[in-house]
Amino acid sequence: MTNPQQATRRDAHDLLGGLLMAILGFAAAWYAHGHYELGTPRNMGPGFFPFWLGLLLGVLGVLIALPALVRPGVRIAVAWRTLACVIGSLVLFAAALKPAGLVLATAASVLLASLADRSIAWRTRLIAAAVIAALCWLVFSLALGMVLPVWPWSV
Repeated sequence: MTNPQQATRRDAHDLLGGLLMAILGFAAAWYAHGHYELGTPRNMGPGFFPFWLGLLLGVLGVLIALPALVRPGVRIAVAWRTLACVIGSLVLFAAALKPAGLVLATAASVLLASLADRSIAWRTRLIAAAVIAALCWLVFSLALGMVLPVWPWSV
């Protein structure tokens, strides 16, 4: 088995992070340029800030990624369990919101995401799920007045 901290010829962390920043930034700038009026600095349109901020993010991403091509680094060690739990919790929330309601979908998502850390006790997981679900209900349903199904029977 290989050591995950084994040295590599390139700094993979900065290379990957910089490339992702560049792709996201340039995509945002391209989208803003194609879908919104940019205007001028004196008379800014709705696409002015998204375009320039996307361009800035893209350039910064390139400036991070380029030096990483020649700088040594360590291998990327992926925590697959953590990745699966966090992404799974997002997918679970999206799939469960309408049929189960905000409270149950939030609680289930928090419970699934908490499985990423094995050191958390089940009592703590359940308390966190209940508190976060209650806060989501308070903020989104009561304070903001968003029309969301709160429970399965309130759809």
